[in-house]
Amino acid sequence: MKKQHSVTFNFIMNFILTASSVIFPLITFPYISRILLPVGTGKVASATAVVNYFSMISMLGIPTYGIRACAQVRDDKEKLSKVVQEILIINTVMMLIVYVVFGVSLQIVPKFAEDRTLLLVMSTAILLNVIGVSWLYSALEEYAYITTASLLFKVLAVVLMFGLVHDREDYVIYGGLTVISNIGSYVFNFLRLRKHIFIKPMTVATSIYTNLDTVMLKFISGDVQTGYYSAAVNIKTALTGLVISLGTVLLPRLSYYIEKGMQEEFKKITSNALNFVVMMALPLTVYFILLAPEGIGLLSGKAYAPAVWPMRFIMPTILFIGLSNILGMQILVPTDREKKVLESVIVGAAVDFILNMLLIPVLGASGASIGTLAAELAVVLVQAVILKDFLRGIHQKYRALPYVLAVIPSVLAAMALREFVLARAGNFLTLAVTATAFFGIYETVLLLLKEKITVEFVLPYLKKILFSRLNIKSE
Repeated sequence: MKKQHSVTFNFIMNFILTASSVIFPLITFPYISRILLPVGTGKVASATAVVNYFSMISMLGIPTYGIRACAQVRDDKEKLSKVVQEILIINTVMMLIVYVVFGVSLQIVPKFAEDRTLLLVMSTAILLNVIGVSWLYSALEEYAYITTASLLFKVLAVVLMFGLVHDREDYVIYGGLTVISNIGSYVFNFLRLRKHIFIKPMTVATSIYTNLDTVMLKFISGDVQTGYYSAAVNIKTALTGLVISLGTVLLPRLSYYIEKGMQEEFKKITSNALNFVVMMALPLTVYFILLAPEGIGLLSGKAYAPAVWPMRFIMPTILFIGLSNILGMQILVPTDREKKVLESVIVGAAVDFILNMLLIPVLGASGASIGTLAAELAVVLVQAVILKDFLRGIHQKYRALPYVLAVIPSVLAAMALREFVLARAGNFLTLAVTATAFFGIYETVLLLLKEKITVEFVLPYLKKILFSRLNIKSE
C-alpha cells in the first residue's frame, strides 16, 4: 500500500492549487485585456462559458462518483483498474454524444458559427476533462502531483501568452492557452495511468451500465429511485454470477485450443458453453420475473415494492450477459479480438445512455432497467454479427428448444403453487416451495427430452450424489 500524505499536507497542496487559479489570471489579464480589448476578451469569456456547459453535461456528475468509487478500492490495483476503465468508457461515450451535439450547434446556431474556430479550439477542454481522470488522482490523494503539474502548465501558459498574444486578432490563441493553463496537465494524468492501473480492455465489465444508470438516476430522479434500482440490481447481479461462473474455467482451455490450432475442440466446447448458459439463464430469468414481488419483499422489504417492475425489466440481462460472456470473453478474447469486445461495450453504453435520457425522467428506476436491458442486448447483437461466420459453423450443435419446452410446465406448476402457498405463508416459504417445484420440473423435463448437457454433465453428477448417499459404488 502506498504511503499517504497527512491531511494537513493535502490541504496545503490543494490550497496552493486553488490560489494559483486566482493568482495567474491576475498576472495575465492586465496584459491580455489591453491587447484583445473588450471584444476579444468577451469572445473568449463567452466561448469558455459555452464549452464549460457542454463539458459539464459530458461529465454528468462523474467526478464525484469517480472519487468515491476509486477511493473505496484504491488499495486493490485489479479492482481499481476495473472501476477506472468502466468510468472512462461511460465518460467517453457521453463525451462523443456531447461532441455530436456540439458540432451540430456550431452549424445551426448563428452566434456559435461566428466564433467556430475559437469554440473548436476551446472544446479540447471537453476531451481533456475526460482523459484527465482528475477524480482518480483525487481519490488516490496525489495532491502533490496534481498541484505541481498544474503549476507547471500555468507557468507555461503565462510564458506563451506574453510570447504569442500581441494583436487583437490573437484571441483564438489566448482561448487555447486558457485551456492549457487550466487543464493542460490532464495530458500527463492520462499518460501516468499505467502507474496506477492495469491497461486491459477486457477488465471492463457489464457493470458499466449499472454504474451509468446509478449516476444518471441520482441526478435525474433522485435517491429514492436509485434505491429501487439498486434493490433490483442486487438480485440480478447475484444470479448473473451463477451463469457466468463457467467463463473463468473455460478461458484457459479455449486459449490453449486456439494456440494449438484445435479448431474442432474449440467449436465443441464453445457450443457446450452456449447451451450451458441458456440452460442456466433461461429458467432463472423466467422464475425471478414471475416471483419478483416475493424476491424483493424477502431481500429488501415492503418499502421496496416499487422495485418489482425494475427487477422484472432487468432480469433478461442475465441471459444476455451470459451470452456476451461466452461470445466476448471466451471466443473473441482467445482469438485476439479484444478491441471488438470493447467496441461492443461502447455500443451498449451509448444505447444505455440514450435510453436513460429518454426513459429515466418518465419511468425512473424502470427506465434505467430498460436502458440496461437494451444495452446488454445490443452488446450481444454486435458480438453475434462479428462472429456470424463462426456461429454458423456451430449452429447444428446448439439447441435451445428443449430449454423452452422445459420452462413451460415449470411456470405452470410454480404459478399454481404460488397462489396456494402465498395465501397461507410468507415470502420465504413461497419462494422455497415454488423454486423446488420450478427447477425440479425443469430438470426432469430436460432428462426426459435427453437434452445433451443434462445427460452428459448433470445426470452423472446427480448419480454420483445419489450413490454416495446410499453407499453404493458406481461402476
